[in-house]
Amino acid sequence: MDVGENLSEKGKYDYKLVLRAIEDKDQRAYGELMERYRESIYFMLLKMVNNRDDADDLTIEAFGKAFKRLHQYTPQFAFSTWLFKIATNNCIDFIRKKRIKALSLDAGFTNEDGDSMRIAVRDDKLDPEESMEKSERIRKMRDVVTQLKPRYRTLVELRYFKEYSYEEIATELDLPLGTVKAQLFRAREFLYQLMKHTRESF
Repeated sequence: MDVGENLSEKGKYDYKLVLRAIEDKDQRAYGELMERYRESIYFMLLKMVNNRDDADDLTIEAFGKAFKRLHQYTPQFAFSTWLFKIATNNCIDFIRKKRIKALSLDAGFTNEDGDSMRIAVRDDKLDPEESMEKSERIRKMRDVVTQLKPRYRTLVELRYFKEYSYEEIATELDLPLGTVKAQLFRAREFLYQLMKHTRESF
């Protein structure tokens, strides 16, 4: 496949990296694509959510989604345009879900027709059966996590079970912040692959 003539030199270079990643399964090509756009994606998302940890997580999710769909990219437009669209759409979904959770149960809100609306939200307290099911899901999740390599397992436990920030993890493990973020990205990918194989048991 020829590199699209409509692309800039930067766009053509990105497309070559995409082809190496898809056709040669070249991990360095994936890494270089991430390095080229990680900061700009992060700062764009930070402006949208105004929270560093959320922006970090959303950056990782954006690259994860883009890399899984890399075969869908075509050189009609720049890779960066395609990547930013994925990141923006994912972030909008995140904000929408967060806003729904944050709506005041007492105040409700007004719809487009001017009618007062309330959201009927179930009591957060789980009944005994639901509580058992939740505990079972958590147990299975922990079982999956134990299959990760020790360094990845520690990162996932600190981030998702103990809810440490990236900075706290870096301090706890005496690692550079960039290393923590990169290794958590890898850990989440491994976890995703493991969970795909055990999903039927969840």
